[in-house]
Amino acid sequence: MDGNGRWANKRHLPRAAGHKAGVGATRKIVENCAAKNIEALTIFAFSSENWNRPKSEVSSLMALFVATIAGEVKKLHKKNVRVKFIGDRSRFSDKLQKSINESEALTKDNTGLRFNIAANYGGRWDVVNACQSLVDDFQKNKKDVQDLTEEMFDSYMSLSDDPAPDLFIRTGGERRISNFLIWQLAYAELHFVDTLWPDFSDDNLDEALSWFAGRQRRFGKTGQQVLDEQAYLISKD
Repeated sequence: MDGNGRWANKRHLPRAAGHKAGVGATRKIVENCAAKNIEALTIFAFSSENWNRPKSEVSSLMALFVATIAGEVKKLHKKNVRVKFIGDRSRFSDKLQKSINESEALTKDNTGLRFNIAANYGGRWDVVNACQSLVDDFQKNKKDVQDLTEEMFDSYMSLSDDPAPDLFIRTGGERRISNFLIWQLAYAELHFVDTLWPDFSDDNLDEALSWFAGRQRRFGKTGQQVLDEQAYLISKD
């Protein structure tokens, strides 16, 4: 969700105003995804590298986190949305950790949109954390490393209970994934738009979904193989 700061700068506002505007854009997109019966949505709210920003901005972001969680989670719960946070939450204040834990507990049994919030998250951290958990498990349970598979490794990663992401959207004009879900995005379609996040609308989301629908997803196969398989499925119906 890139571009909050630039959105504020263009309007001669403090960067914190851009982050507040970004919350509004996030609310609309979450509601839209829930209405479209999209199974899972993961947003990159705060990266492990964002601690390097000015202290005043980090402080305002942390305060915004607390206020946003408190103000939004009950609304999400009423819409049957399950909220989950991924990332290293140990660096957050006790107050923020309490809000995170309460939001997850409140919505854990919901069966609608699986809304994941990546906070103090990094893709490399995710892989290292998975390796640490894997080694600990293998040592305790005397498992043979030769039995390790990609599927088994995936079970130690964040979002292991969710389907692999199909579509990655980055706003703000940058053309990189910036250490986001680097394991999970292996076969995702990457869609980049120039729109700054506070201006990202339902129409922008619809455009991204339409673009995705036009992609041919081959997963290592040839294009003709995919077409033949699709034709076979149609004939079976």
